[in-house]
Amino acid sequence: MQKEPRRVRLSKAFRSFIENEASGGIILMIVAALALVVANSPWSELYFGLLHVEVGGLSILHWVNDALMAIFFLLVGLEIKREMISGQLSSWPRRALPGFAAVGGMLVPALIFIAFNRGNTIHGWAIPSATDIAFSLGVLSLLGSRVPMSLKVFLTALAIIDDLGAVIIIALFYSSGIHVPALIGVAVVFLILIAMNRMGMMQLWAYVILGVILWILVFKSGIHATIAGVLLALAIPMRGSGKAASESPLHTLEHAIQPWVGFAVVPIFGFANAGVSFSGVALSNLADPVPLGVAAGLFIGKQLGVFSFAWLAIKLRLSERPAGTTWTQLYGVAILCGIGFTMSLFIGLLAYSDSTILQDETKLGVLMGSLLSALFGAALLAVAARRPARQG
Repeated sequence: MQKEPRRVRLSKAFRSFIENEASGGIILMIVAALALVVANSPWSELYFGLLHVEVGGLSILHWVNDALMAIFFLLVGLEIKREMISGQLSSWPRRALPGFAAVGGMLVPALIFIAFNRGNTIHGWAIPSATDIAFSLGVLSLLGSRVPMSLKVFLTALAIIDDLGAVIIIALFYSSGIHVPALIGVAVVFLILIAMNRMGMMQLWAYVILGVILWILVFKSGIHATIAGVLLALAIPMRGSGKAASESPLHTLEHAIQPWVGFAVVPIFGFANAGVSFSGVALSNLADPVPLGVAAGLFIGKQLGVFSFAWLAIKLRLSERPAGTTWTQLYGVAILCGIGFTMSLFIGLLAYSDSTILQDETKLGVLMGSLLSALFGAALLAVAARRPARQG
């Protein structure tokens, strides 16, 4: 007799996060498609011109990528901290499966990219290592109840760990020209924030004001400005459990900015960065090392890395397969992990900041790899939903 799958218990915050990300992912798909249409329409000159209009010493594109995305990284940091303390990543058994899968999902795509690239282009090795939470959950949401909640939890936890890896990679490998006085200022402000947390200061406005100062100093230090969002998130207090935890500054800030990030910040970033003009692009360009390495890394590397490392963790009894799922469904989700839109585009902009051509080729590779991953992953999950789950 087939066993009833174990009920997946989710906190209200985690369930709300999944639902918000799924809705935001659908909007992101629409916005990305719109950007491609506009970039290849009679309005393309206006589109690209507006992105390079300077406001306050920075272009609009820089404000989007350095300032707005700092808010995105703030949310990422808050989610990581919450899940590590009291959520789906709060214990080793819960971290094991998504943790192993995330490591494989970062390592194998990077190796595949390196296999296709040499010389200056190798600097983009981390581009296919990221999974877009919003986009991938958006695709899952289109399948409705045919996808078990346990798979959505697995994908979300994996993508959160993936984001943590991306943050570390950006800080270590995509920062340049370190300015020591500003870096000392970053350390001082961050220590003040930590001290405020330790002293039990719960006034959120004080953290936000110092967070703005922290962003300015990080921007001037040579470390990418978005890292300020993660540092601020680490300092935001989260106290107690249950109702008390839900009223803590961390939860308050997370719930306040989550809709803005999902429905404004990420779509604006997507619209500003997904637009690629195909006027000077031939089919042969898709076979260039950068787009081919990115697309192969996302579509082939992600599914191989995620599934093989997850399979290994399960077979070594370090973890269990998500409740009520089949191996085919797990493989379908591994394919969806190849949707690397937001973070992959972001890393690509950092990796090839001095080459518009390589940035455009990166966008082509990200779009191609993400689209293939979305189509094949959704198709496999739709077919797998017709088959009963059997643990073991």
